[in-house]
Formats: sequence, structure tokens, C-alpha cells
Amino acid sequence: MKDVYQFYGFEFRWLNVIDLLIVIFLVIQLYRLLKGSLAFNIFIGLLMVYAAYFAVRSLQMPILTNILENFINVGLIAIIIIFQPEIRKFLLVLGKKTPLSKDSFFTKLFLPDRFKSYKEEENIINELITAVGHMAASQTGALIVIATTYRVKFDTASSIAIDGNVSAKLIESIFEKNSPLHDGALIIVGNKILAAKVILPVSENPNLPTRIGMRHRSAVGITEHSDNLAIIVSEERGSVSFAKDGQLVQNVSLEELKVKLYEVLVDGI
Repeated sequence: MKDVYQFYGFEFRWLNVIDLLIVIFLVIQLYRLLKGSLAFNIFIGLLMVYAAYFAVRSLQMPILTNILENFINVGLIAIIIIFQPEIRKFLLVLGKKTPLSKDSFFTKLFLPDRFKSYKEEENIINELITAVGHMAASQTGALIVIATTYRVKFDTASSIAIDGNVSAKLIESIFEKNSPLHDGALIIVGNKILAAKVILPVSENPNLPTRIGMRHRSAVGITEHSDNLAIIVSEERGSVSFAKDGQLVQNVSLEELKVKLYEVLVDGI
């Protein structure tokens, strides 16, 4: 069977087409991953260095060629070090696209838990919505992180272990303004409140609105490199927001938040 074709004098194979499609897919995923982040500017800078190298080499400028060539020789190691969080998230995105990922049709169709009852997840969602609604009405600031695929890494020295069931009353008491635990984030893993007063990494995304505070920036920061959902209640305005995949969605209603929680805790299983 003929697998090499000619088009206007150029030869190509179907594998070349597949090769090109894979590269396009990877470039699109890489763009979505880096778009709007500080790493995107670093990536553009690296591309400019490579472009400069090819330019000075074609112009036969030996000194600059040697300098840039030595820089490029260690470029791969530098890229791995600089983009370590982005590479981890990129692999996580690719993992979601595989036939055996939890979001795939194959998994949802053939795994035995497809008929599972989601009463526990629904109860957690209702408790969260109740707590968020009460805190928004009283303008009580809060930051809640829901870990979906793995445990959140955080500083255990500054946090307080809770290990309690998810309940609206417990969440509200933790974020009550006179509570010693109200600063920092609350971490929920599975059906348990794991810890409170957790210090989270702050996002360095320059495209975030300048008016948002540390709670919102921390929510974006913890979701930039992990598959988590962060819920924020503004102390100043009583508004509700959430962050997912490094994207901040502000001023959502309780119904919109409930839909997002179902998407993360139920549809994502």
C-alpha cells in the first residue's frame, strides 16, 4: 500500500500529518498552560534567545554564536528547573486526556462505581453552600481549598490540624472574626476538614485585577499548579468567588458556586 504521496513536488506521508497534529495539540496545551502567567514571559524570552542564536549563526558572527550556543547547551536543564511547576501541571492536563483518566468516557462507562450514590458529596456541597451563604451575608472573609486529586502540600508548622467532618457550623466557627483560626485557608480533602490557618502560595500572575487582596491571590496561587478548587468570601464586600486551574471567577451567586462544586466533586469522580 502506497504511504508516500506527492503534492506540488513535495513528498509527505500520513505519519507526517499525524506528527504535525500532535505538535499542534502540544503547542495549544502549552499556550493554555502558560497564558497569563509570569512563566509565559520567560518562555518568550527563551524563544528570543534561540532566534538570536540562529540569526548570528547565519550571519557568521563567531563570538556571539559561541556565547549563545553555550547558553543553549544548558538551556534544557534551565527550562526543567524554571518551568518545574508548569511541566507538572502540563503532565496533569495530558493525563486527563488519556482513555484511562477519570474524566474519560471509557472510565465512566466501565468502572464499577458508575452507579455509585453521591449522597456524601451532595451533603458536603450543601454544607459548603450553607456556610458560604452565611459568611457572605455577614461579610466574614474566608478561603476554602478543596483538594480533588491529591493532598495539598502546605506548611504544617504554621497550620492547625482539624481532621473533622465537613459541616457548615464548623466552617463558620473557624472563620468567625474573633477565632484564632480565621486567618489563612481551610483545607478539605475527601469528606474531612484537614487543616485550618494554612498559608498558601501567592500567585504572581500580572494579569490579575490589582484591586483583589491576598485571599484571592492565594486562591489563584494554590490552583495554578494543582487540580484544586478554591472558594473565596470577600470580607470587604461579602462577594463570593472561586479559583480553578489558575483562573479567578469573581462575584458568583451561590447557585453558580453549587454548579461548580457539583462539577468538581460529582462529575469529576
